[in-house]
Formats: sequence, C-alpha cells, structure tokens
Amino acid sequence: MNMKEDIQNMLLESAETKKIVADTLTKEIEDVTEILIQAFRNKHRLYTCGNGGSTCDAMHFAEELVARYSMERPGLPAQALTDASTITCWGNDYNFETIFSRQVQAYGRKGDVLVGISTSGNSQNIIKAVEEAKKIGIVTIGLLGKGGGRLKDICDISIIVPSNNTARIQEAHIAIIHVICDILERELYAV
Repeated sequence: MNMKEDIQNMLLESAETKKIVADTLTKEIEDVTEILIQAFRNKHRLYTCGNGGSTCDAMHFAEELVARYSMERPGLPAQALTDASTITCWGNDYNFETIFSRQVQAYGRKGDVLVGISTSGNSQNIIKAVEEAKKIGIVTIGLLGKGGGRLKDICDISIIVPSNNTARIQEAHIAIIHVICDILERELYAV
C-alpha cells in the first residue's frame, strides 16, 4: 500500500466531487441562497439539523450566520437544533425519531426555513422534522447525498451531492454551506 498515492487519490476524489457539484448543482444552490436572502430580509429564521457529522455541519452553518463568515455585520437569526439537553431529554422521555420535529414545532413559524442535512437522505428524524415544518409553512431544504433517499421527494428543494461516499458527501456539503454563507453576506450586507 502506497500512503502517498492513497492521500493523493482521496484528495483528488474530493476535488472531483466538488467539481461535479459546481457543474450540476449551481441552480439548486442559487435557489436555496435566494430563499434564505428573502427569509432573512423578511425577518424569518433558519433552522438546521443533522446526525453525526451532519450535526456538526448543521452547527457550523448556523454559527457562520449568527457570528460571521468573512465580514463584520449584524448576526443573522440561525439556530442549529442540536442542544444536547433538549435532544437527550426528548429522546429519553419520548423517542429519537422526533428530537428535531419537536423543536421545529416549538420554534418554527410560517416563512422560516429548515435545512435538514443527511448524507443518506433517509434519516428518520430529519424526515419527521421536514414533515412537521411543512405543516407549519416552513420552507424545507435537504442537503443530501446517495441519491437523496426519501428526503429528496418531500423537501421543497433538494441539493443532492452525487456520491455514495459519506466523507465526500460531507466535504461537498461544507463547501456548499460556505458558498451560501459567502453569497448571503455579500447580498445582505455588501457596502
């Protein structure tokens, strides 16, 4: 086994996945960014959720908007539905499948936006969160992979990274999140 060759191959595979995203998903990324621009201009909020590494991506997305991405500006109302005490309380007393939908029901208002992140597109707790959001009138966005799973058909917009490799999907997800954050800042606060 040649470690140098393995490293190069993994990095090239990651770059190729992002190139395919750039070539095929620009319209979907633009649509999501426009939805968020309008939501923030209309004083609505963004909620994000995911499991495992996608939880970290959900948190990263929200913190880039609340704190800052690359420019000094007012914070944007974004919240990751990842509070450990809320998740473990609800999961222990009720079930894990509704840890996000309960929070959507508690916080969400018509006109808000929910981004559910799932590399498989089949995470039951993300599906239930999207279903709850739709009842309220929240715009639903799936940041997905592996063909999009069940979420691709129930989200208002799905961005499906064309890969079956979880690591490559997550790498592309974070790149997409950064692109959206960059454009949001420029559109909402450029001087």
